[in-house]
Amino acid sequence: MEYVTHLKCLLCGNKYHPDEVHYVCPKHGHEGILDVQYDYQRIAKDFSPGDLHLNHAYSMWRYKPLLPIKPHIPIPPILVGWTPLYFAPRLAAPLGLRNLWVKDESRQPTGSLKDRASAIAIIKALEADKEIITTASTGNAAAALSGLCAGLGQKNVIFVPESAPEAKVAQLLVFGSEVLLVRGTYDEAFDLCLQASETYDWYNRNTAFNPYMTEGKKTVIFEIYEQMGWQGPDCIFTSVGDGCILGGLHKGVKDLLTLGWIKKLPRLIGVQASGSAALYHAWKGGIDSQEMKPIQVYTIADSLAAGLPRDRIKALKAVNETGGAFLTVTDEEMLQAIPSLARGCGVFAEPAGAASFAGLVKAAQMGLVSSEEQIVIIATGSGLKDVRSAMQAVGKPKRIEPHLEAVKAALHHRTE
Repeated sequence: MEYVTHLKCLLCGNKYHPDEVHYVCPKHGHEGILDVQYDYQRIAKDFSPGDLHLNHAYSMWRYKPLLPIKPHIPIPPILVGWTPLYFAPRLAAPLGLRNLWVKDESRQPTGSLKDRASAIAIIKALEADKEIITTASTGNAAAALSGLCAGLGQKNVIFVPESAPEAKVAQLLVFGSEVLLVRGTYDEAFDLCLQASETYDWYNRNTAFNPYMTEGKKTVIFEIYEQMGWQGPDCIFTSVGDGCILGGLHKGVKDLLTLGWIKKLPRLIGVQASGSAALYHAWKGGIDSQEMKPIQVYTIADSLAAGLPRDRIKALKAVNETGGAFLTVTDEEMLQAIPSLARGCGVFAEPAGAASFAGLVKAAQMGLVSSEEQIVIIATGSGLKDVRSAMQAVGKPKRIEPHLEAVKAALHHRTE
C-alpha cells in the first residue's frame, strides 16, 4: 500500500497528484522543487516501531510505508541500507565529548549514502516504464545508480565532470554504464543531463530535480533513530554539497515527529568545504535560497563541489527549522580528519565523508556542542573512492631492505 497523497511545490505551495508531474512544479521551470507528502494518520494506524522490532529484513526497505513506492514494483536485489552506527568514545574524548556515534555509509554496496536515493530512482523509473535512467554526478550518485542498475540489467547514462576521481569513474565503467565525461563543472554536467533526459525521454535521477531522491536519503535517519532505541540524537553533522542529504535528514526527522515516534527535532549541522560554501554564506548573510548566485568552486572534496547547490531550498530549511547551523572546513582540515576518523573509530572516509568530523572538531572548539549531548556524525562515503587524497593526508610508507636489521632500524626510528 502506498501512502503518498500529493507533491507540494516548495516555492508556491501548489499541490499535484503524483501521476500529474514527474519532477518539478511547471510554474518555475527546473527550480520548482517538490516535496512528497504522506497520509501520516493512515501510516500511524498501519505501521509502528513494534512492527520494525518484528521485521528481521535489515535494509532501507523495512520502512516501506514511509517511502513513495508502489507495491507491485520489484525491489532492486542489491542490499541497500542498515549500515553500522558505531559508538566512538576514543574519537569523542579529545573533543571533550562523551556521547558520539558514527554512521558508516561507506558500508553501502557502492560505498556511499547515495545508494539510498538511487534505489528509489530505479523503482520510480520502473513505475514510469522508462528504458534508460540518467544522472549527473561528481561520482558517488553516479556510482550508486550505476551499481544498482547493474543488479537489474537496467540501462543508464552517466554525466560526470572530467575532474571526478579516477576510482569513481572506474566504478561506472566496471558496472557497464554509458559514461560521458563532461569537459566542464558539475553544474554544467547537471544542466546537460537535464537537456539530454528531456530530449531522449530518459528517467532523470538528478538531485533536487527529482523529488524522490530526498525520500531515499531520509532512510538514514530512520536507521539512526532505530539503532539508538528512538532516544536520540541531539545533534547530527553531515557534509553538504548540493544539500540533498541535509534535506533528507530534515524530511526524515519531520516524518518521525509527525508520527509521534520522537519528541523533538535534532539540530542539523551542515558542513561545507570553505572553497564551496554557497549555503554557508547564504545562511550567514540571511540570503533567501532564490536569491543565491553561483560561485567559483575550489575544493579537494569533489562530492562537495557545487557552485549553486541544487537542493538549497531544502538545505536552508533543514538548518533554520531545527536551530542548526552551517560550518565551513578547509581542505586541509578535511584531510586531517581522514586519519583521525579512521584511527579513532575504524571508519575510512573520503574527504567529503570526513568533513562531518572536521566540522564537529570546529564546533567543539567554538562551543557549539556540549559534553552531555548525544551527537551523530555521518561518514557519507568510502575513502577507497579517493585514495589519492588519503595518501596526501597520511604520506607514504617507509621502504626497507628485506632483512631484520632494516626492520629494527625502521622501528627504532619510529620510536625516537
